[in-house]
Amino acid sequence: MTTRAGFIALIGEPNAGKSTLTNRMVGAKVSIVTHKVQTTRARIRGVAMEGDSQLIFVDTPGLFKPRRRLDRAMVAAAWGGAADADIIVLLIEAHRGVTEGVERIIEGLAELPRGRKVALAINKIDRVEAPVLLALSKDLNDRYAFANTFMISAERGYGVADLRKWLAEEVPESPWLYPEDQIADLPMRMIAAEMTREKLTLRLHQELPYQLTVETEHWQEREDGSARIDQIIYVSRDGHKGIVLGHKGETIKAIGQAARAEIEEFLGRKIHLFLQVKVRENWQDEAERYSEMGLDFKDGN
Repeated sequence: MTTRAGFIALIGEPNAGKSTLTNRMVGAKVSIVTHKVQTTRARIRGVAMEGDSQLIFVDTPGLFKPRRRLDRAMVAAAWGGAADADIIVLLIEAHRGVTEGVERIIEGLAELPRGRKVALAINKIDRVEAPVLLALSKDLNDRYAFANTFMISAERGYGVADLRKWLAEEVPESPWLYPEDQIADLPMRMIAAEMTREKLTLRLHQELPYQLTVETEHWQEREDGSARIDQIIYVSRDGHKGIVLGHKGETIKAIGQAARAEIEEFLGRKIHLFLQVKVRENWQDEAERYSEMGLDFKDGN
């Protein structure tokens, strides 16, 4: 049997649907999905099996114009993920078309090493009419020599099987790189922290989510098969602490319950989750916080 395995980087603007597509490909919730942009910070890899091929998805942060140190580190991580991958899939939103951000990404693709295979996936195709789609596909293929073009809806699953089949044929011949039953190589502590951060992001719609981070401080396995997880939510201002806690602690209680339920579903066992909120004014300038998120602090320079 000839086995294949390769890394696939999904790149695109924030909210293009990269996390949704990763989850659809892998068949499990690995990357956090929210409606706020820039929620994926670490290069989470989901592993999918297609025939004799193992597809390892590198879910990169969205590519946007960076303003702060954290933004710059996220953009550097995205391009780093693309440069290291065997195949790159550029995800474009059908209804938004060729934005200024998309033009910048295509310029960036031109700077990658020659011979790098790049596919185009036009996502959210259910939002536009066929003639618009065809014109968009032609426009993009005129700008860059894509190896293949796919029309998909990551949310509904249209076209995803075709994309996965093509990727399975295109990744290099190689032994499998992960055990068959492993769906994410990110340490469980980080996945649990991401799940809690997702619940915070969904619950708190103000600017706050970009000013906070979650870390799993302790993970204790118990004899009855359950686990105790202690997490710290770092916020950058004292006023933010009150927002996260809510009136009489109601907000953090609801967030804790939602996060615990999701972590339990993911791990398939009982979890005891304890959340604490701490103020760290300059957490975005601390190297340690970056390595917790799988980012390189130096990339933010």
